[in-house]
Amino acid sequence: MDTASKNKTAIHEFFVQFLEQKEQYETRITATYLEDIRKHIESEFSLNMTELHTIACIGEQEPINLTSIAERINLSKGNTSKIANKLLKAGWVRKAQFNDNKKEVYFRLTPVGKKLFATHDELHAKEKQRMYEFLERYNESELEFIKRLFGDMVDFYRNN
Repeated sequence: MDTASKNKTAIHEFFVQFLEQKEQYETRITATYLEDIRKHIESEFSLNMTELHTIACIGEQEPINLTSIAERINLSKGNTSKIANKLLKAGWVRKAQFNDNKKEVYFRLTPVGKKLFATHDELHAKEKQRMYEFLERYNESELEFIKRLFGDMVDFYRNN
């Protein structure tokens, strides 16, 4: 086997290991994060990551309608509607309408929803900082290559 083939094999093996480690990390961080969130909400309602991302979507875009939420978080309108109804029942979001369009329903966060949104933002900021610290070990040209590699990987998986 030539060097290029050996390198491709090693890259594939590292990539598979990376995905496995990432999945384990996300499972750990999600469990820890959701437990931390539960301390803030003092509610009989449980909350999963999809529901939390729905709250984040509403918080970033409010007021936002159901169709826009579904598109942004890549869920069906039916699933998004179920989640929105749960969030409404829990008191994390509220419905709103504009005076000039009574037919269209928009969603906004309640004060407790805003608290969840802020906590979610805080987690993302910490994760971003961790990534920046990790990337400090690479020089400018290596960072350019890594950027190109991940962009190409996104395209590869998006198009296949």
